[in-house]
Amino acid sequence: MRTTRRAQRREPLTRERVLQAAIKLADQGGIEALSMRKLGQELGVEAMAVYYHFANKAEVVDGLVDLVFSEIEPPSAGGDWKAAMRQRAISLRDVLLRHRWAIGLMESRLHPGPASLGHHDAVLGSLRAAGFSIEMAVHAYSLLDSYIYGFALTMLNLPFEDSDEVAEVARSMLEPFPAEEYPNMVAIIEHAMQPGYDFGDEFEYGLDLILDGLERAFEEA
Repeated sequence: MRTTRRAQRREPLTRERVLQAAIKLADQGGIEALSMRKLGQELGVEAMAVYYHFANKAEVVDGLVDLVFSEIEPPSAGGDWKAAMRQRAISLRDVLLRHRWAIGLMESRLHPGPASLGHHDAVLGSLRAAGFSIEMAVHAYSLLDSYIYGFALTMLNLPFEDSDEVAEVARSMLEPFPAEEYPNMVAIIEHAMQPGYDFGDEFEYGLDLILDGLERAFEEA
């Protein structure tokens, strides 16, 4: 431990190192677990050294959100806009599930960084390059992000981690009630218990419905 601490002190402290330590803490314990003092402890430095790079926790969070945006695969301009939007949606969903704390912060920052601004510009640019008007591009962006963020939030709040736990959770939920009282819920649970079923797969089904609908609206505009 002492050797590790000394090695950390010898390595220059940078904004990038602070953000990497911060995202580790946030991924482990949520954004509430993040503080300047804990960051200093994680980096093996005094908290004042962290303040040299970030004025306060809010600035760290701004940097973290921008770091998360940098992990999302941006859509390309030109080519098949549906394929580009589809891949970007899947990438965003995966990033949100990887950083569970981020979902409520992604669109809330008053001081967005270059990765955030660049990502938003790339999405709009891809749609505009395909011929979408500004109005249609905004409609598409709003609809897609509402679905992506909403589905990710649902996934994060499910009372089970994977499909293998569905039976146990369902049994505990329905146990207090007569078996015939909620037949449709029983049918859904039986469906979810089928081999190979994964609720996460529902994402792409809904995504394709939205993209098909946007394509029709775009062609009719």
